[in-house]
Amino acid sequence: MALSDFDRELIAATQTGLPLVAQPYEAVAAMLGVSGEHVRERLAQMLAEGLIRRIGAVPNHYCLGYVANGMTVWDVADAQVDALGERVGALPFVSHCYRRPRRLPLWRYNLFAMVHGRSRDEVERQAQVIRELLGAASAADDILYSSAILKKTGLRLTEN
Repeated sequence: MALSDFDRELIAATQTGLPLVAQPYEAVAAMLGVSGEHVRERLAQMLAEGLIRRIGAVPNHYCLGYVANGMTVWDVADAQVDALGERVGALPFVSHCYRRPRRLPLWRYNLFAMVHGRSRDEVERQAQVIRELLGAASAADDILYSSAILKKTGLRLTEN
């Protein structure tokens, strides 16, 4: 799918994040010389077309006091993983949840859920809630704790 000149300008204006102001779309629009409505409409179209996947906040969990960040991994029955993954992903302390293929014999886990806590004890309590929700559908689980802060970035356009 080809990007229009405006699409490129819009992505360039937003690729490092929206301005932290009361009306971010209007601020972007002012930079681009269009209306805030035009920016909102085009971003909505780009979402619908699959050009962009989502628009959302990416908080720095460490700055917010969430220093124990654990990717919980689960060996869930394949027949139930999608339905149970939706339930796990809806939990208020799960920031993202997704299914991934197993890599047997070394990696048996197929459901991943990221949780954040102010301590490892809090993350362990959250994992216990997930464990209870999954019940017998989960044969095994583990928690992989973050050991470094990685810079998160989205799409970056470069000139060719």
